[in-house]
Amino acid sequence: MCRVDDLVVGRRRLRRGDTLLRAGDRFEFLHAVRFGSLKSTLLSADGYDQVTGVHLPGEIVGFDGIAAEQHTCGMAALEYAEVCVIPYRRLEEVAVGVPALQNNLRRIMSREIVREHSAMRLLASKRADERLAMFLLDFSQRFELRGYSRSAFLLRMTRAEIASFLGLSLETVSRSFSCLVRDGLIELDKKRLTVLDFDGLRRVARVQSPDDEPDSWQEGRHGVGHRNPVRVAAVPLPGAPREGLATPLYHDRC
Repeated sequence: MCRVDDLVVGRRRLRRGDTLLRAGDRFEFLHAVRFGSLKSTLLSADGYDQVTGVHLPGEIVGFDGIAAEQHTCGMAALEYAEVCVIPYRRLEEVAVGVPALQNNLRRIMSREIVREHSAMRLLASKRADERLAMFLLDFSQRFELRGYSRSAFLLRMTRAEIASFLGLSLETVSRSFSCLVRDGLIELDKKRLTVLDFDGLRRVARVQSPDDEPDSWQEGRHGVGHRNPVRVAAVPLPGAPREGLATPLYHDRC
């Protein structure tokens, strides 16, 4: 069976701040995150880049360009990262004859739609401390899905980037982090974050159980996140950084 890995035509390595895509770029390729992490951004009415998403290893980005054949979002590296380049037209051609691959693509695109709607609901209905708690629970869940610790991880986003993503001011985010630390729910050591009390964090986020966590915001606990057509493995690439947001890698050519 053909996998997305088999369609990769190249790789791109990025350092923090390097641009992968700009809004308005012609849509030709999807990009699979091999290691490191990326952020997607949208230019706001006042001319600032609003962070609209964070993308971890094993995720495929660039679907925003399909409808208009040009990208609506920019994409940049949050840290040292590598992506695999996948020609979308070739992927479409192969998927026609491979129902399993076609179904996986539909699931991934469906997940992106649900994620956007969930993020909109979050920003519309949650207080500042609830938004931050939900954000941290989401990251914890996504690391766990990749075989990493759910309780201790690195946040490569700056406070300003987190504030942009959550629709809050930098001061509000800093204050909310301080409150979570003060209440003994998390521990912070520069960019390394440790969750000390998951139940307490859920109470702040107003979710009742792990199943109520934001599994549709970024990636499903029981859903398509487990069926990503690109196979991943938690094996460091020789020469790749071992310390990072996460470093699971693709098998084979990718």
